[in-house]
Parts: sequence; C-alpha cells; structure tokens
Amino acid sequence: MTDAITASGLRKAYQDKVVLDGIDLNVRAGTIFSLLGPNGAGKTTTVNVLTTLIKADGGTVRVAGHDIATEAKAVRAAIGVTGQFAAVDDLLTGQENLQLMVDLNRAKGGKRIVADLLERFDLVESARKPASTYSGGMRRKLDLAMTLIGNPRIIFLDEPTTGLDPRSRRTMWDIIRDLVADGVTIFLTTQYLEEADQLADRVAVLDKGRLVAQGTPDELKRQIPGTHVRFRFTTADELDSAARIFPGSSRDDDALTLRVPSDGGTKSLRSLLDRLDEYSLSAETFTVHTPDLDDVFLALTGHTTEVVAK
Repeated sequence: MTDAITASGLRKAYQDKVVLDGIDLNVRAGTIFSLLGPNGAGKTTTVNVLTTLIKADGGTVRVAGHDIATEAKAVRAAIGVTGQFAAVDDLLTGQENLQLMVDLNRAKGGKRIVADLLERFDLVESARKPASTYSGGMRRKLDLAMTLIGNPRIIFLDEPTTGLDPRSRRTMWDIIRDLVADGVTIFLTTQYLEEADQLADRVAVLDKGRLVAQGTPDELKRQIPGTHVRFRFTTADELDSAARIFPGSSRDDDALTLRVPSDGGTKSLRSLLDRLDEYSLSAETFTVHTPDLDDVFLALTGHTTEVVAK
C-alpha cells in the first residue's frame, strides 16, 4: 500500500498561540485513520490544513501524491470533505441536492449518478422530499452522498455521527466500511472513542498541538497499565497452585479466576501458558483483557471523553 496522506513537521500558529507543533502523519491508502483529541487540541486545524482550507506555517504535506502548497487544485480534485454539520440545502429535495453537486462538478451521466447514490444510501423513497423534512441520520447520509460525487479517493469526515441515534450511527459505520472496501481512504475525526475503536485501522491522539501517540487501537490499549490475562480454573486447588506461581496476580475465589498482569501480546501470553504447563496446570478458559480507548485517552491527555469533540 502507498501513503494517501503524509505530513512532516506540520506547524500552525495564530499570533502567539501554537496550534500545531510539528506533527507527523502517515495515512495508508484504503484505510481508516482516526484523529482524536480534546477541545483545542488542533484536530479541526489539522483537517483544514490537509484539505487546503488554510495554509500551514511550516512542514510539508502531500495528499494523494500532491503537495498541498504547490498543487492545491490537484489535491482538491482528489478529496471529499464532510463537515460536522450536514451541508445540505433545506429548500431542495434530496435528489435536487445531489443534482446540484453533479452540475457543479460537471460530472457526466448525472442522472445515473444521482439514481445510484439515492439507491446506495437508501434515500429513494425520500428523494423528492425537501431536505428540511429529513431526520438527522438521513441528512448525514445525503451529505456524504453529495461528497462522493466526483469520485474522491480520500474523504475527510469531521465527526460524521455527532447527534445521531445509535441505529443511525451504526448505519453510517456500515457505509464508511463499504467505502473503504471500495478502496477509499477515510480520515476521521470523532468525539466517540467507540467509533474510532470500531472503525479505525490506526489512531492518532493529538493534545495541545502535539501527537502524543499513534498506532492501532489494540497497540494503544496495550500501552496502558491494566492489561491482564484472566484464567479460569475448574478447582480451588488449581487456583491456589496458579496463584503461587504468578506473584502479583489477583484472584476471585468464587469465580475460580486469576488475573495475571500482561501486555496482552502473543509472546507474553505464550510465556504464561508455558509457565502453567511447567507446573502441569491447565486453565479451563483464558481471556485477554485490555483497557478501552477511553482509558487510553485519559491516560495520555488527562482528559475524559466528555471533552473529545470538535
């Protein structure tokens, strides 16, 4: 795979306030990359720079192989942007909103494109109704459908499910996954850590203009204390024996389980199992438990998820 987005030493300041302090990013083509951060971390500024809406003060950025400073027009032709609030015209119907985007993009086969998008986003029945009558989920789907006109290979989604009910949110997740299956690259900012955990191939945590961590969701979770392997035994004698060979473990006598600290990786798990085998012990079941992204975010930034927004 090639990189759809690369940034090196990206900087942006407004007078004396440094918003982006030399960040580096690499987003692989055909993947979902999620940028997390508290209010004021610089997420929106990052998106605005990457989409050529504002100019960086320093660093280099290439999007779809084009330098954003010298090839801004080519960058804009390769990307689509869906903001936090649906940018639809309430006076127009869903079909008319799509047709407007077709006309603006001078896309060939406009009627076919509109019909295909209405079908793809399950908007056929409401196609001739004013967008003002649409639910929040329908508006978000229409907004994303409009973004797809022009066939962008990289799409920036700024909190695409904010304010949606759980069912509409999961529908949007399915649409995003389908886009990636078609080879589209997604750059996602979100206020829902569960969303990043469910969707993202890689996550970057931005705090006070600096990237404090990058990796897959599982890699980030393993960095936080609290990861452990939970063994369940069939007898109290087995539990007693296992507790003796794993100093620092904690036990639940009622459930016959033992919690053993671990980084959750394959190597450490194999070592624990070998240790049990060495003493002729066998657990009935074992599971690896890791902190979730809420724990990761709090540990890295000192903020709770309640402030993870735009």
